[in-house]
Amino acid sequence: MNYPLIALIILLALAIVVLLAWKNQKDKKKIEKEMNRSEIKPEKHDENKPGI
Repeated sequence: MNYPLIALIILLALAIVVLLAWKNQKDKKKIEKEMNRSEIKPEKHDENKPGI
């Protein structure tokens, strides 16, 4: 069998898994930060407009 090729494929697969896990953590922190910011500063509504 061609063991160097198998080793290369396994290393590439592990690298992809690590990259995806790292990006997931980064995105998770970004989403949590945005959610916390939206809770602290709610959107302002225009009170001068008449209601329907």
